[in-house]
Amino acid sequence: MSLTVAVQMDPLESINIAGDSTFALMLSAQARGHRLFHYQADHLSYRDGRVWTQAHPVTVRREHGNHFSFGDPAILDLGRDTDVVLMRQDPPFDLGYITATHLLERIQGQTLVVNDPAAVRNAPEKVWVLDFARFMPPTVITRSLSVARQFLEEHGEIVVKPLHGNGGKAIFKVGRDGANLSSLIELFNTAYREPHMVQAFLPEIAEGDKRIVLVDGEVAGAINRLPGAGEIRSNLAVGGKAAKTELTEREREICAALGPELKARGLIFVGIDVIGGKWLTEINVTSPTGIVAIDQFNGTDTAGRIWDAIEAKVR
Repeated sequence: MSLTVAVQMDPLESINIAGDSTFALMLSAQARGHRLFHYQADHLSYRDGRVWTQAHPVTVRREHGNHFSFGDPAILDLGRDTDVVLMRQDPPFDLGYITATHLLERIQGQTLVVNDPAAVRNAPEKVWVLDFARFMPPTVITRSLSVARQFLEEHGEIVVKPLHGNGGKAIFKVGRDGANLSSLIELFNTAYREPHMVQAFLPEIAEGDKRIVLVDGEVAGAINRLPGAGEIRSNLAVGGKAAKTELTEREREICAALGPELKARGLIFVGIDVIGGKWLTEINVTSPTGIVAIDQFNGTDTAGRIWDAIEAKVR
């Protein structure tokens, strides 16, 4: 079965093909005979009840510096001219991102959008995870300095991070003395209109932050991401290193609790983050990563497994 696939993502020139999950998905789709188009979210248009975009047919190859070729641009009716839309642009999860989900929601029932745009909109990484608070470390969401100070007094050391951040950006540890907490909250309140996430610091982060990928609600694999020297952040995008790992019983319990909900919401490709084998910190649904490293360590084909799930739903 040959599919026409439109990939909504960031500019192809900017990606690191060695570890980019979207690029791995594109290579896998192409190997299966699917036809690929590339466009950016700000190219979406709506007119007369239809959702359109200008897109380039694209061929991809694993050659550094020569990893893609565009054909002549075409105007696509995403509801009629495509079988699948991969919504894979990176956050920020801002009004532009949210608007794209509203537009893509209008082609549901005509074209399969992965992940489901309404579900993505309603499940931001650090907010939807609150539905599973029983697995989370102690957490508050606030703009209040006094609330943050009280939380610090209770837990000794804390981490402050943007509620809609990504890739390990702007994550700060505050020690027991509370030095710079007031300045940090002041800075965050100036930079962001939404509240911020404050969590108890988990010393177990020194042993890694596990990324577990679930495909259509089932565990597909995991890697442990180890922080670099002098870092508390383990994201690969900020210098963390990947290591082979296995799931703990607690992590299997977390996945079992999440799986049916992911499947019911149409969240086919999801990455969750777990610290210390037991603390769930994020449920990544917007543009999850990690499948290249997982496959390198485990000899698996996670991209192929994702396409198996997509093709089954299209059929």
